[in-house]
Amino acid sequence: MLQYTKFSSFLKISTIFFIYLNVLGCGSTVDYSKEPAQGPERARKNIEEGRGASIKGLMNRGGNTNFEFSSSNPLWRASLETLDFLPLSTVDYSGGVLITDWYNDSENSKESLKITVRFLSSEVRSDSIKIIVHKKNCIAANNCNIIELNSKIQKELTLAILSKAAALEKTTKK
Repeated sequence: MLQYTKFSSFLKISTIFFIYLNVLGCGSTVDYSKEPAQGPERARKNIEEGRGASIKGLMNRGGNTNFEFSSSNPLWRASLETLDFLPLSTVDYSGGVLITDWYNDSENSKESLKITVRFLSSEVRSDSIKIIVHKKNCIAANNCNIIELNSKIQKELTLAILSKAAALEKTTKK
């Protein structure tokens, strides 16, 4: 009885496998002897026949295939090093944003700060980053007021990140 169960399972799996192969084989009317062997020619022909999609505008940056990673971007690295004492809630290199969690010191537990760094460019310039500082004042647990600050903290963070990024870029070029 045990052998019959194993054989039955094997038979079911084999049947499903062969049906799957037959379904895959259906509809393939491509004569591969007439297909271009080279990749770009084959891709162009596939797109003309509607068998593919082109992401040329997204991926082809004027023939440049040098992709920049976060570890090689001095502004990104400088921002992470400057804000390393804060807990981070969102870190998205591809989206160009870094957001800290609400932070408060032990002296005033009713006030918290949240910092957002937006990367507008990968160049080390003052207009390449935008720093937004939010301040939350809580009277009670459910009674909080959040405002955006244009403050000394914002200017000091910008200066600290830019000077650290300039130093990182200088050491990288050497």
